Amino acid sequence: MSSNTPSSSAGGVGSADSAAPRRNSKRPKYSKFTQQELPACKPILTPRWVISAFMLVSIVFIPIGVVSLFASRDVVEIVDRYETACVPANFRNDKVSFIQNETTNKICTRSLTVPKRMKQPIYVYYQLDNFYQNHRRYVKSRSDSQLKDNSSWDDVSSCKPEDDANGMPIVPCGLIAWSLFNDTYNFSLNNQQLAVNKRGISWKSDRDSKFGSDVFPRNFQNGTLIGGKRLDPNVSLSEQEDLIVWMRTAALPTFRKLYGKIERDLQPNEVIQVTLENNYNTYSFNGKKRLVLSTTSWLGGKNDFLGIAYLTVGGLCFFLALSFTVVYLVKPRRLGDPSYLSWNRNPGGH
Repeated sequence: MSSNTPSSSAGGVGSADSAAPRRNSKRPKYSKFTQQELPACKPILTPRWVISAFMLVSIVFIPIGVVSLFASRDVVEIVDRYETACVPANFRNDKVSFIQNETTNKICTRSLTVPKRMKQPIYVYYQLDNFYQNHRRYVKSRSDSQLKDNSSWDDVSSCKPEDDANGMPIVPCGLIAWSLFNDTYNFSLNNQQLAVNKRGISWKSDRDSKFGSDVFPRNFQNGTLIGGKRLDPNVSLSEQEDLIVWMRTAALPTFRKLYGKIERDLQPNEVIQVTLENNYNTYSFNGKKRLVLSTTSWLGGKNDFLGIAYLTVGGLCFFLALSFTVVYLVKPRRLGDPSYLSWNRNPGGH
């Protein structure tokens, strides 16, 4: 009797446990989607597939690189660095005092020789080096609402330190507008003026959407420290294209901005006389200034990087394809049986 009692007691505990409610499981409901068991393409990268892929990339990239490089080489550029040459010899050791002295003569004459035929339109750029337009404080020092709408002419809260002068708001305010590039260029060829068209040099979307036709400069460059070019108070901001081009800030410290367009062809060995006014202060931050005349191709301006990049990648892929081919032929490796792969042995995942 006593031997049966524990047995009966154990059975009672077991039946009580089985009768108790089972604890909820946190395991999600099974589905092929959540378990990543939907039908999928799982390619096996055999040597032939790898060699073919590398060869295909090289066949596509190398011709594109050659064409891009030839297109870039067809662009004719004239680049003239002048920030040192346009400083008188007696000021070479103190260029900052020269550029800040309003009484010194800033006029400078440069000669540019056309290396080969340049077809119109010929784009005139100014290039600045070591000028960080992407500095956070510089980029934020502007008022987009003020530029767009005349009713917000006094919205200068984001323009410090160039927000007001003599107690009045500045239009356009901010460091970007204040530092507007103010070197000027006049071109002549065979003692005749070479016209530079300065219309249409900015983005149409900027003229139409970001700069208002009813917004006019007010109190601009009237402070104690003059930063750059002065603006005509009788011309709306949407028509001041030099300002619109400058206000689209550059991402890198070396950049070019469009100054104008020469709308006539230039022949080889022609000499262009450039009378420039060296006003812009790049000497305080060891900056450089260049005048650039350039044609364009179907690919844009002169830039060898794209062609070199395509040729580099294409050549590397061709080299890898050739190397893998030699290895595959000299020392081939027998492939395993794909039927032993997990997704082939158990397609359903169970």
